[in-house]
Amino acid sequence: RRTVELKHGRISMLATMGYITPEITGKFPGDLSPSAGLKFADVPNGLAAISKVPAMGWAQVVAYAGFCELSAGSDDWKTGTPGDYGFKVLTSSDPAEKTKKLSAELANGRLAMMAIIGMFFQDGLTGSAWGDWALYTDSPLRAFENELGVQPPTGFWDPAGFCSDGDAQEFYRRRCVEIKHGR
Repeated sequence: RRTVELKHGRISMLATMGYITPEITGKFPGDLSPSAGLKFADVPNGLAAISKVPAMGWAQVVAYAGFCELSAGSDDWKTGTPGDYGFKVLTSSDPAEKTKKLSAELANGRLAMMAIIGMFFQDGLTGSAWGDWALYTDSPLRAFENELGVQPPTGFWDPAGFCSDGDAQEFYRRRCVEIKHGR
């Protein structure tokens, strides 16, 4: 299990950086697919890129992922050293330092798994890789945007969904109860 968690964490760290990097640094110059006349600059960031990449491009991605899966040494769970491929440049020969670094990698991988799923969700709702919430007009959070207590950057905050029905009278009652009880 730890081997799989480390692998997914590493993939998620790469995916998170892959989602962010084109926005910050720009895209490669030149053609992505000369036969299709597709340039790197023509491919949007985020989930919208899925439909723009040619089928042979996806075949290359799948082939490379399969190569990585099959050649990465999946027997490390038998030796009791998940994720350790003997590459000591990033880890350490000192057992205490190695444990510290591998624990940090595990924690960062877990964070990256949550981050990339959040980025996908945000992109899916807004249609933008950076999640421009102004584009998401169907949001139930917009029902009470002009009420007292609405603050940036979250706007109207109702994580439990109590106000999703849009009933202004019920919202007013809840707001009175909230203020009465001191928030």
